[in-house]
Amino acid sequence: MRRNLFRVVCMLAASGVACSTPESPREDPAATAPASDQLEAGEVYASRPSISEDWPRIVFLGDSLTAGLGLATGQAVPALVQDRLLGAGYEYAVASHGVSGDTSAGGVTRLDYALDGDVAVLVVELGGNDGLRGLPVEGLEQNLDAIITTATARDIDVLLTGMEAPPNFGEAYTASFRQVYRDLAETHDVAFVPFYLEGVAGVPELNQPDGIHPNAEGSRIILETIWAVLEPMLEWPGEGPERRRPERVGQESAAR
Repeated sequence: MRRNLFRVVCMLAASGVACSTPESPREDPAATAPASDQLEAGEVYASRPSISEDWPRIVFLGDSLTAGLGLATGQAVPALVQDRLLGAGYEYAVASHGVSGDTSAGGVTRLDYALDGDVAVLVVELGGNDGLRGLPVEGLEQNLDAIITTATARDIDVLLTGMEAPPNFGEAYTASFRQVYRDLAETHDVAFVPFYLEGVAGVPELNQPDGIHPNAEGSRIILETIWAVLEPMLEWPGEGPERRRPERVGQESAAR
């Protein structure tokens, strides 16, 4: 993990991102990168005839990683999750609320809109830009805590995904940044993926030329990481005690 993170930082430095300091933070290059063939924030993959408007939603709240910057619509992680759901027979509609360059604070401001309607699961992918800019860890914790608290109060299951901060802000900052996600997952007892980019970060052939955003192959690896924790949270179509898939009963604790 640490070796991969070091490689990520080297790539960020080449693009002028990792050389920033707390006094002069740089913006995520995704904020000014060319637009790709991606959904507008909040759009549901409901144009596909096989998806019903009556199905509960799985909402992805995130930044450019959720938006699928540089990827075709069907290659972004939320789109891949929708395809996997349909292929497995689950009846959920995925909504992508990814905004390039957004921070955890931006996620708080967009939360009410993102949670509008029948939302069953909220996947939180935020904090990467907080780390790139060296924003206070306390603010990250407060913002993510507010997002999780709001969602769980509405009886929405939460899948929190962790991010890593580049080490140019110091070991204490990166350690505190990483710990925020672990502490919140434990405090709120929510499903947790320790690192959203696990197996992808720092691997050139799995990323776009900027070295930050996954390419189509990298996106598919992230799908598997997310799916392993998301699927045990899902309910099988139907009613009553048989609604949850029998083979998944008792496995939820492993995703907590």
